[in-house]
Amino acid sequence: MRYVRYLCIAIFAVALISVALANRELVSLQVLPTEVSGLFAMNPSLQLPLFIVILGSVLAGLLIGFVWEWIREYGERAEAAKQAREMRRLQRELDKLKAEKHQGKDEVIALLDKTG
Repeated sequence: MRYVRYLCIAIFAVALISVALANRELVSLQVLPTEVSGLFAMNPSLQLPLFIVILGSVLAGLLIGFVWEWIREYGERAEAAKQAREMRRLQRELDKLKAEKHQGKDEVIALLDKTG
């Protein structure tokens, strides 16, 4: 299974490198509209290789998606933590009640009751 994973990573790396090599020409990327850039007195365009624009867009999309899902799943994580705390509390209470039940009994019988 480990070799299959390495093979998939290698194929993915070759695909990324081939996209980067095929798209090396410079493109003009407009960062701000021309009207807005006049307010900030800055150049609104950058000259970048096309593969950086493509891969940067994919990376930005992935990061935004990960953050979005992490925020969306907050309620589920909070509920799972609440249930885990409740389970630990009930387990402690069960252990305490079992200990009280077997108090004063023979140790062997108490052990047999705990296992069955």
